[in-house]
Amino acid sequence: MSSVQEVFSSFNDYLTTDQDIREEIRNSVRILEQTAREIMTLLQAIHQREGLKQVPTICQKSKEKFESVKAAYADLAGKFPLQHYYRFHDHWRFVTQRLIFLAALTTYIESDTLITREETAKLFGIEVEKGSGFILDLEDYLHGVLLLSNELSRLAVNSVTSGDYERPLKISSFLGEINTGFRLLNLKNDSLRKKFDSLKYDIKKVEEVVYDISIRGLMPERKIIKKELT
Repeated sequence: MSSVQEVFSSFNDYLTTDQDIREEIRNSVRILEQTAREIMTLLQAIHQREGLKQVPTICQKSKEKFESVKAAYADLAGKFPLQHYYRFHDHWRFVTQRLIFLAALTTYIESDTLITREETAKLFGIEVEKGSGFILDLEDYLHGVLLLSNELSRLAVNSVTSGDYERPLKISSFLGEINTGFRLLNLKNDSLRKKFDSLKYDIKKVEEVVYDISIRGLMPERKIIKKELT
């Protein structure tokens, strides 16, 4: 029978190993956070007066930065046994959600479409199916998509300032589709539900922008359709 000291010695070995793994993970996550800041800095150019005219260049530079993201996730995946993914998931959850948002923003301003979970995973160099390796968690993807709405509501306002009166209408339609999609989901995650609630306020803000440019006669041929946000 093991002595008390032997039992606690084994616990200490376990905790030391666990702490070492977590420190290695934190080092990789810092690289992801730095890259996310760099991508965000690039994308902020769309809010400048001439920024929307530079969208192809901005998107190209953004996608080049995602090569560093792919390398960082590959490095991160080698820091721990992948069967323990959810044991360490909190370390990279928030930066992953932010990177999903940045990928979604890049795709939207380039093509007016929503990046899929599969396309995002491919961009990151990771998987979507559990058990196949380092995965892109579904809830993380949904969080990232919801982060997009606030940035697009800001873009709608700045587009008007730049003289682009068509873009707010496109953004309004796009966010309406996102809203409809989320209403199909049975959201039990409290943080997701709270973020989904904020989507409704962003939609309302964009609709106000669209309404304003409409009554000013800047888009007289367009009819504004209010969406019910109950």
